[in-house]
Amino acid sequence: MKVREKKMAEAAERSSMFDVAIAGGGYVGLSLALALKKADTTMAVVVIDPKPMDVLGKDPRASAIAAAASRMLDQLGIWSNIKDKAQPVNEMIVTDSKLRDVVRPVFLTFGGEAADGEPFAHMMPNGVMLPALYEAAKALGVVFEAPDSASTFRTTPDQVEIDLASGDTVCARLLVAADGVRSKLRDLAGIRTNHWDYGQSGIVTTVKHERPHNGRAEEHFLPAGPFAILPLTGNRSSLVWTERTLDAKRLVESDDFTFELELERRFGHHLGKVELDGPRNAYPLGLTLARDFIKPRFALAGDAAHGIHPIAGQGLNMGFKDVAALAEVLVEARRLGQDVGAYDVLERYQRWRRFDAFQMGVVTDVLNRLFSNDNDVLRAARDFGLGLVERMPSLKSRFIKEAAGFAGPAPKLLSGEPI
Repeated sequence: MKVREKKMAEAAERSSMFDVAIAGGGYVGLSLALALKKADTTMAVVVIDPKPMDVLGKDPRASAIAAAASRMLDQLGIWSNIKDKAQPVNEMIVTDSKLRDVVRPVFLTFGGEAADGEPFAHMMPNGVMLPALYEAAKALGVVFEAPDSASTFRTTPDQVEIDLASGDTVCARLLVAADGVRSKLRDLAGIRTNHWDYGQSGIVTTVKHERPHNGRAEEHFLPAGPFAILPLTGNRSSLVWTERTLDAKRLVESDDFTFELELERRFGHHLGKVELDGPRNAYPLGLTLARDFIKPRFALAGDAAHGIHPIAGQGLNMGFKDVAALAEVLVEARRLGQDVGAYDVLERYQRWRRFDAFQMGVVTDVLNRLFSNDNDVLRAARDFGLGLVERMPSLKSRFIKEAAGFAGPAPKLLSGEPI
């Protein structure tokens, strides 16, 4: 045995051995851990995250949960406990205008049902969803190494050895990197990405308003980028406000009066007086697509594999698609007596998810470039296109199906079926 492999074998004897180690305790990492344990309670799963898990309930953001994703959360046993905190999206409107325009004509409307009695999406507070995923995973026996982080890793034909910042070592058959768009582990694995920066930032905050939104979501295409108003429970809405990066920085750092003044110019007066109801933060926007989703005994999931523009609201739901596909591949492989970290097993996951992620990345990139500008010729062309879609019910139904997460061959969990 080579000296390096001998040292790794000795380290494995001193460390914990798992079937799957997941780096990242966000919605992707937690839901993957829960999905694996829910389908196979004998599978040994560990989640590694640099933050303590008791801060999950303090996340002030909210996420759009597509109908397919809510079906998955139902299969994972948490939807019934959290759905009363979710706001169904009953309708969506799309406008296109300049900031100074007094009237914003509605070019496109969507009904809110993917199926009878099933809204195509819900808005869910992260501070509700993340703790529910954590508690359910912990109850099934998922091990948590938190706060801690994976500093480096090495692979052999049989396992992956993960060195933690604390000095501990974890060994597993497979390491899944769900550590975000700036994934350190992706770089350590030698996976290259296609990336470009849009020069935009997304301002995320929550507001309260006088009048009820009636479950209506709004997306206003403005020259600097889309301004999305997403309904929350009560007379509150979550905002995803795209601005050029320097302007976003200025707005986030401004006083409340200045910020609310600029907010009112974009939000309008149709819901009455609007006030801030939470912190405001800005996140840089770009497109990041991993060229490979796998390496030997290593897989990417969520934003580590694909970071896209929020213009279509599909970032989180793409992560849930990764979870459903990867969990199904790993569980079925284990039932057949296969090694969950074997390359041919991981290739099934890559074939299932890489093209879809690339396709969605291209779509959001084209939409952002088409709508985030002040070109009158492009505005006339895109408004004509929106109006055409509005008059074609079959095409609108297809878009609703896509937004609900039902387009293409869906993993079992996203179809509401157990693995």
